[in-house]
Amino acid sequence: MKSGAKLSIGGIVMALIAIFVFNQDPMQVVTNLIGGQNSNTTTQQTNYQPSAQEQDVYDFVSVVLADTEDTWTSIFRQSNEKYPQPTLVIYNDRTPTACGTGQAASGPFYCPADQKIYLDLSFLGELKRMGASGDFAVAYVLAHEVGHHIQTVTGISSKVRTAQSKTNKVGQNALQVKMELQADCLAGVWANQTQKRIQFLESGDLEEALSTAEAVGDDTLMKRAGVPPRRENFTHGSAKERMDWFNRGANTGSFGACDTFRGVL
Repeated sequence: MKSGAKLSIGGIVMALIAIFVFNQDPMQVVTNLIGGQNSNTTTQQTNYQPSAQEQDVYDFVSVVLADTEDTWTSIFRQSNEKYPQPTLVIYNDRTPTACGTGQAASGPFYCPADQKIYLDLSFLGELKRMGASGDFAVAYVLAHEVGHHIQTVTGISSKVRTAQSKTNKVGQNALQVKMELQADCLAGVWANQTQKRIQFLESGDLEEALSTAEAVGDDTLMKRAGVPPRRENFTHGSAKERMDWFNRGANTGSFGACDTFRGVL
C-alpha cells in the first residue's frame, strides 16, 4: 500500500479482532456501546505519551482514515448526500466514550453514539508474535470499522438493533454476523474505489486483506482456541464468508453489492 508511512504491522489486526471476538459478547458490546493527512481528517489522541513505534502507527492510521474519508465523501456525493466523517480516537488502556468506558481488551471498535472509532495502540509489543504481516491488513481493519460508521449514518444499524431486540440469542448472533460481513464488504468497496482514485495498491495488498479476513473468521479463531466451531455462536462470520464478502466489495466497488440482509430487513 502506498502511503507516507510504510509499516509491517498486520499482526495487530489478527490479535485485536481475536480479542474482540472472544472477550466480548456482541450483545453486551451493543449494550455498552449504545448506553491524517488532510485538513478534514479528525484524529483525536487522548492523554498519553506514545512511544516512537506507536507514533508511527498513529501517523499511518491517520493516513488510512484520510483515504476512507476522501473515498466515502466521493461515493456519498454521487447520491447527492454529504458524508459525515467519523473521528478516530487513539487511546491507552481505557477511555471514556459516549457508549461507556472503552477498554483495550475490546480491540478496535466503533461507537455509534458519538460516531467515533476507538483504537488502543498499547498492544503492539505483544502483537508482533501473532504472525500476520502487511500494512494493508491494518488498513483493512480500520476500513471495516468505517464500514460500521456507514451502517450507522445510513440507518442500517438502527434497523438491525430493532430486529435483534425481537429475537433470541441465536437470532441476534445471526444478525450480528450479517452486520460484520457487510462491514467487510464495505471495506472492499473502499479498496476498489480508492484504487480507482489514487492507484494506492501494491502487489499483494489485497491478498493481505483476504488472508487477514481468513485469519479472523469465527471458525478459524474457535479452532485456534480449542473450541469446536458452532454456527449459532458465530458473531463475525466464517473465514470463507469474510473473505468472500470483502472480495465482493473489492471486485464490484458497489455499495449495492453489500446487501447481506437481503430478505431479512
